[in-house]
Amino acid sequence: MKYFFQKYKYFFLLFNFILLSACSSIPSNTADGCSIFNERYLWYKHAKKAEAKWGTPVYLQLAIIKMESSFDRLAKPPRQKIFKVIPYKEETGNKFATRTRFKDSVDFIGWYTNKTEKILKVSKKDAFRQYVAYHEGWGNYKNYKKNNKVINLAKRVEKQSNIYKKQLSDCKNKLTTSKYIIF
Repeated sequence: MKYFFQKYKYFFLLFNFILLSACSSIPSNTADGCSIFNERYLWYKHAKKAEAKWGTPVYLQLAIIKMESSFDRLAKPPRQKIFKVIPYKEETGNKFATRTRFKDSVDFIGWYTNKTEKILKVSKKDAFRQYVAYHEGWGNYKNYKKNNKVINLAKRVEKQSNIYKKQLSDCKNKLTTSKYIIF
């Protein structure tokens, strides 16, 4: 066994490096939804699955992620309630969810925007108000008009959401083509 690992140690090191860098790097152009999904095809599948499950458009999911972390899986917004205080894990049964996995992040955003629509009657297509609720929480949502910082952030999310929406409609046919992923 020792001989086997010595003989193939460079292969294993290279394989692990490629695997880890592919999983953890930030897409090269986070301003372009098509570019993001061309680099991270499985992300597209996860975002579409969240859209089918919760009804949250992919373009809104991307806009919220861009604002919250710029697609850096290790970034943490100053608010620490995500996945902890909010009953997402209990309600969805996804007790192993983590914000560092794209799949879990888009599922959480879908769940949250779905609850926001039920609780506050905010359409999942209303990027501005959905982000206000996401940022401020359902209880503090009613006070957002006094908070210029939140209004400006929500306007940026709304603008980015519209950009992603147009981009994704332009490349939809490319993205929906079946792709083979070789490991």
